[in-house]
Amino acid sequence: MEFATSIQRWILEDAHSTWLLFVGIILLSYLLEDLAIVTAAAMSSSDTLSMPLAILAIFLGIASGDLGLYWLGKLARKGRRLRFWLLKNQRSRAIQRRLVHRAFGHLFIIRFIPGLRTIGFSLSGFINVPFWVFTSAVLMATALWTGVVFGALYQLGSISIVQQHAPLFIASGLIIMWLVNRALKMNFKRGAHVATK
Repeated sequence: MEFATSIQRWILEDAHSTWLLFVGIILLSYLLEDLAIVTAAAMSSSDTLSMPLAILAIFLGIASGDLGLYWLGKLARKGRRLRFWLLKNQRSRAIQRRLVHRAFGHLFIIRFIPGLRTIGFSLSGFINVPFWVFTSAVLMATALWTGVVFGALYQLGSISIVQQHAPLFIASGLIIMWLVNRALKMNFKRGAHVATK
């Protein structure tokens, strides 16, 4: 977390070229997606980075991270330690059952639930969910998530009083996103509990 906030500080406080800001947001999204979205929205609303570039950086960072998890799952089939890590996780069996049946819908939902992304996307690669199914579900969900969250934060960040209190804006955005993610996660867990009965 400390490393991610230092990257965010570097992005926000220092004057950088557009290319460095773009790459910085992508790298930040690998560490903390929500922080990267809030940071990109703050930069875009203060005209530090254009809106299309900020959205593209977020989308590329999130989508490439998700694809990396899929390929990590593929790699786990060959590596004993990775396979053990993937299969010993308590949520693995319930998620695996869901991915075998209606993979697209479940992958779409998992995209919005932080605690399930790593295991769910890695399991997709491990159990050989077709790459096109995985990619289409994740890219559609990422586009929706990025568009809605970034758009809302951008609109909020465009208000002059919010621009005067940028750190408070970023903190508030993170808290709201954490609450939404927590509610989605609890709803998904409740559905998994009912499905295993």
